[in-house]
Amino acid sequence: MKKKVNTSGSKLKIIPLGGLEQIGMNITAFEYEDSIIVVDCGLSFPADDMLGIDLVIPDVTYLMDNIDKVKGIIITHGHEDHIGALPYILKQINAKVYGTRLTMGIIKNKLVEHNLNKVKLHVVKFGQSINLGDFRVEFIKTNHSIVDAAALAIYSPAGVIVHTGDFKVDYTPVFGDAIDLQRFAELGKKGVLALMCDSTNAERPGFTPSEKTVGHTFDTLFEEHKNTRIFVATFASNVDRVQQIINTAYRYGRKVAVEGRSMVNIIETAAALDCISIPENTLIDLDHMKNYPKEQQVIITTGSQGESMAALSRMANNMHRKITIGPGDTVIFSSNPIPGNEKSVTKIINELLRKGADVIFQDAHVSGHACQEEIKLIYTLVQPKYAIPVHGEYKHLKAQARIAESLGIEKERIFILSSGDVLSLDEEQAAVTGKVQTGGILVDGLGVGDVGSVVLRDRQHLAEDGIMIVVMSLEKSTGYLVAGPEIVTRGFVYVKESDELMEEARLLVDEAVEDCLDRGISDWGKLKSVTKDVLSEYVWKKTKRRPMIMPIIMEV
Repeated sequence: MKKKVNTSGSKLKIIPLGGLEQIGMNITAFEYEDSIIVVDCGLSFPADDMLGIDLVIPDVTYLMDNIDKVKGIIITHGHEDHIGALPYILKQINAKVYGTRLTMGIIKNKLVEHNLNKVKLHVVKFGQSINLGDFRVEFIKTNHSIVDAAALAIYSPAGVIVHTGDFKVDYTPVFGDAIDLQRFAELGKKGVLALMCDSTNAERPGFTPSEKTVGHTFDTLFEEHKNTRIFVATFASNVDRVQQIINTAYRYGRKVAVEGRSMVNIIETAAALDCISIPENTLIDLDHMKNYPKEQQVIITTGSQGESMAALSRMANNMHRKITIGPGDTVIFSSNPIPGNEKSVTKIINELLRKGADVIFQDAHVSGHACQEEIKLIYTLVQPKYAIPVHGEYKHLKAQARIAESLGIEKERIFILSSGDVLSLDEEQAAVTGKVQTGGILVDGLGVGDVGSVVLRDRQHLAEDGIMIVVMSLEKSTGYLVAGPEIVTRGFVYVKESDELMEEARLLVDEAVEDCLDRGISDWGKLKSVTKDVLSEYVWKKTKRRPMIMPIIMEV
């Protein structure tokens, strides 16, 4: 495809719909005239105050409003914060999806689980380009903590955008080739309009160590604990890490079992695509582990982030049907806690230590993201006119902005965007020219978006102060109070020890309701309002708490 010359005067619009101000939920729209392409479609996990929420997915109202322009979704790699929202978004936007082979293998399994069998998935090789409307997108080999991660060169009539995806510079990757730095340099020589670079580790100086260094750590740990059963907890999607655990286990004559549905699925997919090499007779079913002595067992498991229902958490809490951890076991955490998960991870570690297990939670992990010197290298090779830090909280984006400035890019050409900002740019100028609707859609069980801020506020209220339910019956013909009021509480006080409080509360409500009825006030809304006011004032005076109060009136 020949390079298009921008003679129309139109500008390229870059619209992040998520992934800024936070780690996760990465999704960005690129728009030129009548063409929109979407890069990544990730989810984020709920904050502590999102009670009962399972997942958070991006609000794609803008894409739905411009659905005729959407030409396709391009995925950089197979992590949940880049692919997890696809099953939900594809139900609203029927678009083709493009990515590398392992990425597409993982996505295919995910879509099958959601009964989305008609979505068109296209596997793209590194160095290959795809044409989507006014755009051409080239896939460039990078390294990350999952195989087949890609950067993107996005060609538009307004200029070329280089999007790194999540990346690190690893000269000795466990699987496949090293990052294609030559291609980044070639693009830089031809001219790059803007660089959108991963900011996750932008605060960390130096270089990120190679993934292979973890293999040496495993060798040391397996040697030091050769008389114990070894558990290794890591991310399900870190196929290279699993490969190194299997390699070390094989060298030490151990059998390996994998526990955790997500990890089993990803390893099966990686094995089918030859993205992982498993020595014969090394990987066995968990049920067959009992046929081998403990010192010959290695169990790779999910739960490195302290997730309550993950395999390691269930083992630590005696809830696992097949495995009990105790003295003579070694548990290695091969990951760092994601910000916000520290308490959950610490809780699991404490439980494991109480059971007598030896727990190792340092030095068995390296990051999959570039540190400062690698970010500088990419900037130096690409030589972008504009810098657009992506993937991270504001402090991470700001840290990368400082790196770009230190390399000679003027402040006016560095854009720290917020989700929803519309950045319009071409060779002449760039500026934020608008704002589109963005936000998080909450997923609770099978419900998508049916839990909003009001429901969350009620859940927080219930969690903090409990609930008081007031039940009363009115006679239909006369409007007289014939039964109640009876008060039932949950999460407020222990009723058996609060008889006096509850009886006084009941009498006050009874008196207030009777007074209303005597004055001819029988409107249910008014009766409920009076009940709430009287009970709320009394409870606050006695306990300094404000439980949710729910009057229920029945007609008999």
